[in-house]
Amino acid sequence: MFTGIVEEIGIVKSIINSYNSSTIMIEANKILQDIKLGDSISTNGVCLTVTDYDNKSFTVDVMPETINKSNLKKLKKGSKVNLERALKVGDRLGGHIVTGHIDGVGIIGEFKKDDNAIWVSISTSEDILKYIVYKGSIAIDGISLTVAYVDKKQFKVSIIPHTQHITTLVQKNIGDEVNLECDMIGKYIEKFLNLQKTEDSKQGLDITFLKENGFI
Repeated sequence: MFTGIVEEIGIVKSIINSYNSSTIMIEANKILQDIKLGDSISTNGVCLTVTDYDNKSFTVDVMPETINKSNLKKLKKGSKVNLERALKVGDRLGGHIVTGHIDGVGIIGEFKKDDNAIWVSISTSEDILKYIVYKGSIAIDGISLTVAYVDKKQFKVSIIPHTQHITTLVQKNIGDEVNLECDMIGKYIEKFLNLQKTEDSKQGLDITFLKENGFI
């Protein structure tokens, strides 16, 4: 579990690609202070498991499902990534609840300067947009941000100077992919509502059928 508050920017030191998976070594500093084998590290918003480490870097394995659904397949030696350690019990929840399980990717369409802030426009699929709500939370490459605009094709966020400096988002280019994780609360609500509709529908159909056929 993460908060979407990025701790530092790491640099990809090496990538070993196999058929549809990768082993990535990432150079870091702050997050190595109390790292252990098996720890979860949010890397561009993707929850990855530490398989090896030393005092300068850590290594993770990226499975095919993650490669297919995220922008990690675009990484190369020297790429910068947002890093966050898993949330500790008792820590302040400065962002929002982030699982590190990516819903998909979006495409950066525009950067627009607005005094000290920068507006970022991102287009994505209808399957993801349906969970994005105005003034709601979203994780973009692991960064907890507030949705400032949304329509049927895109959404926008406004990036304050602090976030500009400690994350990679405004260093990207128009057309770049970003990992998106929608607020999980909306997904749970949708699931419960659909289950309720299904149960109600089954119950209604069963009762009608029995009445129409003289069983009750």
